[in-house]
Amino acid sequence: MINFEEELKKFHPSLEIDEAEDVIINHNLTDFTDILVEMVREQEKEKEQNAPGARTERVKE
Repeated sequence: MINFEEELKKFHPSLEIDEAEDVIINHNLTDFTDILVEMVREQEKEKEQNAPGARTERVKE
């Protein structure tokens, strides 16, 4: 039978994992959630601009 306590004592994390962890934590990466939040903000902004009674600016030609 496996003795989990003994196995945990033998465990050493991979150096590659530590390096990847540092890179991920130290970089401001855009993830899927960030993209979705930005898309929702843009849609809300468009709705506000296209809402009845919304102020529209006319371009002089």
